[in-house]
Amino acid sequence: MSRKKIFVLDTSVFLTRADCVYGFRNHDIVVPFKVLEEIDKHKGRQDGVGSQARKIIRILDGLRAKGTLFKGIRIRKGSGLLYTWGTEKLGSAGFPKDLDSTIPDHLIVATAMAVQKEHPIRKVIMVSRDINMRVICDSVGLLTEDYIVEQAVENSESIYAGFESHLVDDAVIDRFYAKEEIFLGEEETKKYNSNQYLMLVSNANEKKTALCRFISPTVPLKSIVDYKKGVWGIKPRNKEQSFALDLLMDPQVQLITLLGKAGSGKTLCAIAAGLQQTMEDLASYGEPAYSRLIVSRPVQPLGKDIGFLPGTITEKMSPWLTPIQDNLQFLMGNDKITLEMYMDRGRIEIEALTYIRGRSISNAYIIIDEAQNLTIHELKTIITRVGEGTKIILTGDVEQIDAPYLNETSNGLTHAVEKFKNFDLAGHVTLLKGERSRVATYAAQCL
Repeated sequence: MSRKKIFVLDTSVFLTRADCVYGFRNHDIVVPFKVLEEIDKHKGRQDGVGSQARKIIRILDGLRAKGTLFKGIRIRKGSGLLYTWGTEKLGSAGFPKDLDSTIPDHLIVATAMAVQKEHPIRKVIMVSRDINMRVICDSVGLLTEDYIVEQAVENSESIYAGFESHLVDDAVIDRFYAKEEIFLGEEETKKYNSNQYLMLVSNANEKKTALCRFISPTVPLKSIVDYKKGVWGIKPRNKEQSFALDLLMDPQVQLITLLGKAGSGKTLCAIAAGLQQTMEDLASYGEPAYSRLIVSRPVQPLGKDIGFLPGTITEKMSPWLTPIQDNLQFLMGNDKITLEMYMDRGRIEIEALTYIRGRSISNAYIIIDEAQNLTIHELKTIITRVGEGTKIILTGDVEQIDAPYLNETSNGLTHAVEKFKNFDLAGHVTLLKGERSRVATYAAQCL
């Protein structure tokens, strides 16, 4: 029996990763004609799915230049062949009685079954990210599997937290509080990442501790700045919020990722620090560190989409950015006039991510909220817009993903946390405790 397999790819695979055709080694790939029709329906979308749809169309058009997709084209040297399989081939194979020819998914499954009948000695596998599609395939006796996208970590529990306990001699903690320079041993420093927070714990008394930030092996442990008076009126309620404000107010850290459940304060802390560093009336701080505060979030609905919205770009974005405006208004003392004044002056901008490509944003404080709904491709596009003197903060909760084809380990925010954790200009904090209300905290834990 031939070891070469035939993979029939569903629409969801291409919309997840357009260059997936290069990842099946020397095995052959069949693309049902119905999949091409489904891809065409998505090519006009102005989001990550639309981008993937347009990209796979360009890839297939490039392959078409080497031959004909109907007869099969060698993808590249060492790879298998790629075929398109039209509905005319289903006639000879016979359409399965349990499937409905008017349903696109059923047509794709029927195509895979026809391929199986034509190549009985080869293993034919239907690849789909759609769970129900895989259930249907299994129900009709067709081999099926998920398309495993690139994962940053094995599971959500493995995501870098940005904090760890470190056992030290009792005298080290005394020296730290005495403002002496404390360095970790060479072997110890290998365990930690740049801008990682540590709790120094005495080996003689576990209740004797000190919180600090590890910068690098050549820099002494840094004390955490205590914002007792608060940042724009916001005072930290737990150590994780103290860590977050310490990073957010540090001009040396230019990329910050904040993970946390609903109500943990990640967005509020980020906006408060942004206001503190961008407003003009901060005499005690001198000139503002940044010229403007830019806040945005992905246009990703929870539940059924409300469709197209009329009006200007500001009016169109209003439903998506209301949570951000709520936070801004709260921090402004519920003074809507002041908020609108700063927005009119250009000091505060609420932007749509749709049109960020091609921009170069300098001397700004950028917050991207709900970043867990971004793909790696989308997040790369956003971060590469950062110019000189700009700080960018990515916030989100990997347990609340609304985007299709993304999960806790494959979304852009998780990749950013893992890929930037040892970058000296980046820092990360996972906020653990909900502070919005007892009801919100309990709901986040039990639902």
